[in-house]
Amino acid sequence: MAANKPKEVQPGYTGECNPEIFNLSARPEIKEKKPGQLPDETIRKFFEDGYVMVENFFTKEELEPCREAIEKFVDQLAQKLHGAGKIKDLYKEYGFFERLSKIEEEFPGANIILHKYGVLPQAFKNLWTNDRLLNVVEQLIGPDIAGHPVWNLRTKTPQNEATTVPWHQDSAYLDRDSYTVLQPTAWIPLLDTDQQNGCMQVAHRGHKTGKVATHQCCYGNTWYVMLEEKEMAKSLDIDLEKDIITCPVPYGGMLLLNNMIPHRSLPNLSKQIRWSLDLRWQKPEKPAGFYGIREHLLFRTSRDPGYKIDWSSFEGDNRWDIQKEYVNDLDVLPNAEDKDFDTTIQGPWMKKWDLVNHNTHTAKMDDDVKSTWHAQQVKA
Repeated sequence: MAANKPKEVQPGYTGECNPEIFNLSARPEIKEKKPGQLPDETIRKFFEDGYVMVENFFTKEELEPCREAIEKFVDQLAQKLHGAGKIKDLYKEYGFFERLSKIEEEFPGANIILHKYGVLPQAFKNLWTNDRLLNVVEQLIGPDIAGHPVWNLRTKTPQNEATTVPWHQDSAYLDRDSYTVLQPTAWIPLLDTDQQNGCMQVAHRGHKTGKVATHQCCYGNTWYVMLEEKEMAKSLDIDLEKDIITCPVPYGGMLLLNNMIPHRSLPNLSKQIRWSLDLRWQKPEKPAGFYGIREHLLFRTSRDPGYKIDWSSFEGDNRWDIQKEYVNDLDVLPNAEDKDFDTTIQGPWMKKWDLVNHNTHTAKMDDDVKSTWHAQQVKA
């Protein structure tokens, strides 16, 4: 549910360390084995290393509906762009791994529009609340499970800066309430991934301090925060020569990530779109840390084995539109065209960290007024 007014955005760096929340000390006791649950050593690796790759977890029947839902999204986008005269062809002859790229050639930024589409189809809901997957999440946070309001469809078109996410910790995008909450993520690719098509890299055991390092904004011509490698080494005790691990995850697998682990995606140097989803969970009694934009949603409770999920709070206002409200005091200018075709993204994380690089996403701020990381306006 959206807040009535934007929550004040506080500076990102606190220097606080909470390792016990994110390491093996946080591992819950599991009293009974459930279908899909992972071996003890795999769960132990998640807590000790900050991540773990799991192969052959999902069936084709569980993932194919997600591909089909995305195909419908791409078709809807093509129809909308074509109807508005933005593209001349619908590119219907191209398949799942090529069509969005062809649209992108005519209308740069089409992938960003799809990334922030904000619609949660039934196929995504089914995957997010898959019983076997929630049984694994129970091994990470216990039997009471909520879905975090930040979920993403990654539209990683080839050789596209906007889909190449730099080093970061997930909590760098959230408010400081998230710094004391374990929020595991499943990164789920919808094809075989490797270094060529832009799989993930992680900083091995980079979560061990339980600390959020200093990030900056914004990376290149994107809306992403960035964590410099020298800062990773200094603040998070990461050995840049030994601790950077490439994680090729096959179709049907997933990469489980601790929200304190630094990670990034590599460039997609292939000719196909590298589609993926990232889905998050946490304990329902803990804050989501999403600036009051939207709260988490209860998926499973130990008090009611027959509990039915009410998705209504996740199907209202588009979070991307609400995020813009949090930078209104940065003199965000009106869109030059229909917001349906806006290829920029703004959000409260832009006020949380030093804004060291300006680009098309920050260009909607008045040329004479910039913002410090504590959201005070200063003359440029």
